[in-house]
Amino acid sequence: MSRTIFVLNGPNLNLLGKRQPEIYGHATLADVEAECRRVGEGFGLEVRLMQSNWEGQIVDWIHEAREHAAGIILNPAALTHTSVAVLDALNTFEGPVLEVHISNVHRRESFRHHSYVSLRADGVIAGLGVEGYALAMRRMGTLVGS
Repeated sequence: MSRTIFVLNGPNLNLLGKRQPEIYGHATLADVEAECRRVGEGFGLEVRLMQSNWEGQIVDWIHEAREHAAGIILNPAALTHTSVAVLDALNTFEGPVLEVHISNVHRRESFRHHSYVSLRADGVIAGLGVEGYALAMRRMGTLVGS
């Protein structure tokens, strides 16, 4: 069985550390990747972190995960609230799925309170900053076994 965890990131997360640091902090996606790798190593997991601003690319990576990943950690960003396509793709994946949001979406605009992804996610982490990714990796290590 694969020991790879796909860490997928949606639109605008390529600007992490530069865009609205008062909401998202100063850490970059490279910082997130390094921390995920560090935590994953403790569970014997490999990390493949990817980011796209394109919904179809996220869907394609979820399809790829069906053959190559033990689990998915997904920060769908704005696709959280809009993408039935991402939900449908996640429903084809048999492993664990953890949803991560850097900000507390429930303290923000009302349109951010609904998540299509949550309908499939085995767990949701929101509002803990980029530390949420490390927590998701720890949980993923438990879910897929060490």
